[in-house]
Amino acid sequence: WSFHGPGFPAHQELIDARNRVIARHPQTTFICAHMADIPEDLAQLAAHLDRYPNMNVEIAARISELGRQPYTARRFFLRYADRILFGTDGVPPMSELIPHFQFLETWDEYFPYEDNPFPPQVLWNIYGIGLPDEVLRKVYHENACRLIPGVQSACDAYRERRADSPAPMEQN
Repeated sequence: WSFHGPGFPAHQELIDARNRVIARHPQTTFICAHMADIPEDLAQLAAHLDRYPNMNVEIAARISELGRQPYTARRFFLRYADRILFGTDGVPPMSELIPHFQFLETWDEYFPYEDNPFPPQVLWNIYGIGLPDEVLRKVYHENACRLIPGVQSACDAYRERRADSPAPMEQN
């Protein structure tokens, strides 16, 4: 996440350059990965979302930062529920998704943000933000259906296939 030294722009320079592109293209929808690369400063990110109505964010690989500020993160998710998308880096095993669900859906305290015994960032734990169902629906799929062409029809086709499938047999 860091390029340090001569010849590399500062983090803020990169953020400013990205924001200039967003400002120049107000008719384009932008989805900024990794909470727009400023998950540790949700006040700054909120200011960007307020300034650029065409800017959206997704949470891939950032629950480690978000879950260390649960009160601020929860307020942020409630305020910008229409502009946040669920995301991951790649196709992780289900065990890697469980902390994401735990972070978004529960009030659990002090749990690992990663299923790996040696997490990729540091050895800290996070807290759940207990989002209401209507916000979870937006974050998990409704925002993607609205913002990304083709996602709504793919979701509809999936629902149709599921409706046509026989129900799984109950085990005794």
